[in-house]
Order: sequence, then structure tokens, then C-alpha cells
Amino acid sequence: MNRVVITGMGVYSSIGKTLEEVKESLYNGKSGIIYDTPRKEFGFRSPLTGFVERPKLKGLLHRRQRVGMGAPAEFGYMATAQALEMAKMDPDFMDKHNVGILYGNDSTAEAVTLAVDIVREKRDTMLIGSGAIFQGMNSTVTMNLSVIFKLKGVNFTIAGACASGSHSIGMGYLLIKNGLQEHVVCGGAQEINPYAMGSFDALSAFSVNFDDATKASRPFDKDRDGLVPSGGGATVILESLESAKKRGANIIAEVLGYGFSSNGNHMTVPDVDGPVRALEMSLQQANVKASEIDYINAHATSTPVGDGNEAIAIDKVFGERKPYVSSTKSMTGHECWMAGASEVVYSLLMMQNSFVAPNINFENPDEHSAKLNIAAKTVDANIDMFLSNSFGFGGTNSSLIIKKFKE
Repeated sequence: MNRVVITGMGVYSSIGKTLEEVKESLYNGKSGIIYDTPRKEFGFRSPLTGFVERPKLKGLLHRRQRVGMGAPAEFGYMATAQALEMAKMDPDFMDKHNVGILYGNDSTAEAVTLAVDIVREKRDTMLIGSGAIFQGMNSTVTMNLSVIFKLKGVNFTIAGACASGSHSIGMGYLLIKNGLQEHVVCGGAQEINPYAMGSFDALSAFSVNFDDATKASRPFDKDRDGLVPSGGGATVILESLESAKKRGANIIAEVLGYGFSSNGNHMTVPDVDGPVRALEMSLQQANVKASEIDYINAHATSTPVGDGNEAIAIDKVFGERKPYVSSTKSMTGHECWMAGASEVVYSLLMMQNSFVAPNINFENPDEHSAKLNIAAKTVDANIDMFLSNSFGFGGTNSSLIIKKFKE
């Protein structure tokens, strides 16, 4: 079995467009959530969102490359370009190696909606445009990036709801661990627009506490009233240890374990048993004890039931040790298909810079969160090993364990 390491990472999110910007936001507890008036005008109950600016790709990519890219592919490109540069994987490297890509993306709403609107209005499919099909497919990120970066290895999209980004890293880890790939680009992307989020709003899943947008996302807090949608793109480069050492790559960390499960219960309401099984499987796969985890980046989205059940699950598995826990969604909002990948990047930045990012807006614990060691403020602390949770609709669960690299 191969050891699997991380040699590059990149992020494009509501709290920063570069790793340095994101690190500063994490350390300072800076929120990326805004009041978006057009959402209210569009018919949303909640006008809140994490703000992510669309990148300007003209000058970076030629028109033929851009035409098939919607927001998820654009966000994914920005994050992946950063990650590949860090990993020192240039076009010559891509030409000589079978680098693969696995990316999390579970829907692409805007491109599909706009294409249908054109046909309804004009009664002519020829007016949709040649790039619409590539923008509208769930595999838009992997198909665009595989062509742009000339990737020759595994190439498909992971659709696992809000655990998609995490599952992409887990599957990349398994492919490399078992010798089927040496290098895989893994990540997640989420578009930010009303078309993508209306159905969530209809479920009353969003916070309506918008007197101060930056205080609306309140994971684990007793007064939380729903999540805030967000998005962007995040990428990590996974590689076999043998390959990384052979080419002299800078090794950021090592992926030790990947736990997964299905609740097999309710479509939208999470339970406790499924997350517990994923947590325990990740520890078993990593061959580590619960007491060795220094920090948990919780899935906690700021929903009453979801946060409560996750707190119960964490306490059940880690109650004796009580590692630091925080949900970076308190700052970013819920980045959906991207979240499982971005939260690994956020945690890696904490690991590199020896701090635990705060769970901002955590003021009043409830009966379950009171049992956890939640970092309400930034904590200067060494993180040798962390765990990142991601759970999604349909009861899909993913837990990843990542450690500082040691020979």
C-alpha cells in the first residue's frame, strides 16, 4: 500500500482568493457573508450569501477554453492553478505523467436554467450556444480542467451532495494507496447564484437572521436558525510518497484515513449513527486513536438538528480527549459541493501556521455543543493531526484524517 501525501493546494472562496488571504481571514475570524438584495427581489426568504466574485479569465485562458466554463469550472480553475503551481506540476510534467482529476460537484443550475430560458423565449435551440452543454453538465469542472491542464489519468466527477469535495479526496487517496494512480487533482466547486439555491431556501434551510449578515451563520450556537449558502473552489494535489520524494516535491501533509457511511434513513435529516460509523472508520483506516486527533473541522452548517447530531457523534467518539472543534462555515457560510475540499485546505493552513480558527458567533452553547471543546476565539496551538467532517443530503458521510508529514 502506498502512502498518500499532499503536495499542492489552492482555494478561491468568500474569505479570500489566495492562500495568504484565506489564512489571514481564518486567523482573524473574518466573515465573507453579505446581504444580497437581488435575492430578496428574486423571491428568497433569506437574502444572505457568502460573496464570491467571478474570476476574470480573459487573458489567462483563450476563448475556446473559456466558452464551456460556467462558475463551478471557473472557480475550480482558479484553485487548481494555485495548487499545481505549488506542487510544481507544469505542462511538461503533465505531458510525461498520467495525472488524474476527481472533483466534487453535484449540480450546475445556472447554465441549465439560462439555456432553457433562451429556448422558451426564442423557440430555437440553435441560439443556446456551443458552450452551454459543457457548462450545464455536473462534470463541467473535470471535463474543462482535464482539457485545460492536459490531464491523462482518471477523470470523473464525484456527486455526494455536501460531502462531494471530501469524497473526491477520499477516492483519490484510495486510488493512489492501491497503486492505480500516482497523482490526482482533487477538490470541489460550488456556484453562487439564486438559480442554484432557491430549492434550499424553499426548504426553510437558510438563516433569516439578517440584521447583521456576518452574525447569521452560528454553528453549534443555541440561537442558530439555519445555514447561509456560499461557494467557490478548492483543490488539493494528492501524490504517492514515492513519487513526491523522487521528484523532490514539497510535502505539505499526509492523508492517513478516509471513513465513509450512509445513514440509510431520512433524505434531509441527519442522524448520529451514520456519522459515528464514518468517524470510527476513518480512525481505523488511519490506524490512530481518537486521543491523537488535535483538531476537528466540523461539518456543522448552523442548522438546529444537524449541528446537534454532529455534536453528539463527536462527543461519542472523542469525548474523553476533547480535541479543539470549530466550524469554518461560521465565516464562509456553507460552501456545499466545495465544502469538503475547502475545509481540508482551511485546516491545512491552520496546521502550517499553528492555530485553530475560531467558530465565530458561538456565544451560547446548547446541551450538546456544551460537551465539546469549541474554539470560540482563535487559539494558538500546534496541530499535528486533524479530522475533517462532511455530511450531505441523502445521508452521505465522509471523514478525512490528515497529519503533518513525517518520514
